[in-house]
Amino acid sequence: MNAVIEKPIAATNAAPSERALIPFVSVDNMMRLVHRVGLETMLKELAEVIEGNFRRWESFDKTARIPAHSAEGVIELMPTADGDTYGFKYVNGHPRNMRAGLQTVTAFGLLADMHTGYPVMLSEMTMLTALRTAAMSAMAARHLAPKGSKVMAVIGNGAQSEFQAVAFKAILGIEEVRLWDIDPKATEKCARNLRGTGLRVVHCATAEEAIQGAQIITTATADKKLATILTDNMVGAGVHLNAVGGDSPGKTELAKEILLRSDIFVEFPPQTRIEGEIQQLDPDHPVTELWEVVAGRKPGRTGEAQITLFDSVGFAIEDFSALTYVRAKAKETGLYDLLDMIADPDDPRDLFGMLMRAK
Repeated sequence: MNAVIEKPIAATNAAPSERALIPFVSVDNMMRLVHRVGLETMLKELAEVIEGNFRRWESFDKTARIPAHSAEGVIELMPTADGDTYGFKYVNGHPRNMRAGLQTVTAFGLLADMHTGYPVMLSEMTMLTALRTAAMSAMAARHLAPKGSKVMAVIGNGAQSEFQAVAFKAILGIEEVRLWDIDPKATEKCARNLRGTGLRVVHCATAEEAIQGAQIITTATADKKLATILTDNMVGAGVHLNAVGGDSPGKTELAKEILLRSDIFVEFPPQTRIEGEIQQLDPDHPVTELWEVVAGRKPGRTGEAQITLFDSVGFAIEDFSALTYVRAKAKETGLYDLLDMIADPDDPRDLFGMLMRAK
């Protein structure tokens, strides 16, 4: 392990205490961790941790994420805690970034000890969010999709598409993915990246072609606008819709009529009614909280002709799950650095003295 510690201007009398050195998982170490564990294994394990925390949903503090919107996008904080550990994620969504060669979504996250307030891990979450979003989608589909589903359409072939495809293969046994994007280069990129995964990949010329024969339809587009990626006549009975792209006010992907024909499952209704597909519906339109399905309190899929819709916007408990998983794996593998980010004088009352002794 390499300690990432800034050298002071002049020598101090003491090295940073162990409790002041906070484990940090960089992008490089996150990628090393994925390859050490194995991509499919990591997606399956993330799904199990998320599902476990959904079963104890009531033990978490819950609040809708805190957004700061601009014309170009949004920056959000996503906090939660379970009484022992606090976690938050900083995340942005800026669809126009792609034009400048920048990521549309970037993120980092932190865990802290609720009993001392001290951070216990800082981590990149751009890569981790992509992993946990895919694991969450597949975990939800395990409860909602038609049994034995083998074909999935992926509408929108940007940064999330390959993660979704691999997660559904690993967790549900999907064998074929049918790809379509308004930009053919995005589809070519996705198909190229999926070579060697064991999936049968089909390039499609239209969204209508992509959904033919698919039991699961994933929409994951990036534009920040009210859009109709799927019209009502495109969606037949018996499918599962995994709506990933609609995740902020004014950003949707599905025709309202599809929602009215679907049984809708959400993470946290106060957040989803503002950000999800259901922002198109009346505020009292009935939805089912997914945690209740996972906990066995309410049914998921109940019939062959049923259309199920997971209106996924992402919730803090999912990020908390991903961070706690990575913390354990980082300790196990040693794939982390140490940051000197907490001023921790020998005498807690003598912060000024610590500063002066560093001169």
